Amino acid sequence: MPVPADGALDTARWGSGGLYPGRGERVAEVKRIAVLRANAVGDLVVCMPALTALRCAYPAAHISLLGRSWHAEFLRGRPSPVDEVIVLPPAIHLGSPRESSAHDHGEAETCVAGLQSRRFDIALQLHGGGRQSNAFMHRLGARVTAGLQAADAPPLDRNLPYRLLHPEVLRLLEAVSLVGAQGCDVEPRLAVTPADRREADGALGPDDERPLVVLQPGCTDPRRAWPAEAFAQVGDVCARRGARVVLNGTQDEAPRLAAVRAAMREPCLDLAGVLSLGGLLGLLERARLVIANDTGPAHLARALDVPSVTLYWICNLAPYAPMSTLRHAVAVSWQLHCPRCGRFNIGTRCEHDDSFMAQLGAEEVLSLVDSLWPAGT
Repeated sequence: MPVPADGALDTARWGSGGLYPGRGERVAEVKRIAVLRANAVGDLVVCMPALTALRCAYPAAHISLLGRSWHAEFLRGRPSPVDEVIVLPPAIHLGSPRESSAHDHGEAETCVAGLQSRRFDIALQLHGGGRQSNAFMHRLGARVTAGLQAADAPPLDRNLPYRLLHPEVLRLLEAVSLVGAQGCDVEPRLAVTPADRREADGALGPDDERPLVVLQPGCTDPRRAWPAEAFAQVGDVCARRGARVVLNGTQDEAPRLAAVRAAMREPCLDLAGVLSLGGLLGLLERARLVIANDTGPAHLARALDVPSVTLYWICNLAPYAPMSTLRHAVAVSWQLHCPRCGRFNIGTRCEHDDSFMAQLGAEEVLSLVDSLWPAGT
């Protein structure tokens, strides 16, 4: 479209009455806002700048996060931009369609009726492309629906096209701008509570003056997991540099942490399954450095601005890379074909769970460690 000679914006096309009706305008007289973001730890963290922008735009509104039970536990008593978490039951299917029982249907209908009774002014869909969730948002009966829309998703009142390979933090900030919320910070931030610190203190034991280095060898997708032997090599170097090395992970990740511990020649502390998410924040706050697979704790470390090296398979780098470089570095595996069967795994997936990270050498990661924690400091 040609720019007008006088530089004026063609509001008939691009303004509130043009291609995107209402886009970017604040909604009047907003008392209640529902935000759907019912996914994993890292997904909540990268949403924090958008939620903060929403809070700044609507300071008097009551903001409800529609999430899961872990969201409620994690945010309870923690300063955040949301006022409450409304836990959605498993019967609310927001991913691929699946068979539902009569009980599921009744539970889902009860949940929807309860949400409708709250009379939300704005319902924001920040959960994903919206193929299932946009229809759910419409059912809430809000005055204005807004959010993400993939090509196969039903539209909301105000829509942002959902495209792959975009930075998730920026995507979500753009999504809340649909209702006039403008963010000024792209880095997520989380608050650490006294309870978090007490839990971490209990797990770490007696005071230790050595700098703390946290290794996070596990992740939900085994294809994104760096080999245990490589983590052990980096852990040994950090220990010889004078660090107290701590391995963190869930109880399900205990075998992977045990493999790292067995491969290390220097002592380390294995905290598999010990800490809650809040306690993990207390641990990360004390760390000199965090070295992690691309998983939730890496995002938590960045939300506390703790120096971090995150190990990415190339598929996740674009949407979930750090937003700043001063204290955060990334190492990337460019493996595109399955190490076992050789099939191309971009845009599709073979049946194997072999790691795509083995080609990433410990030397490359250690060079990033040196850039964030120079030898001799």
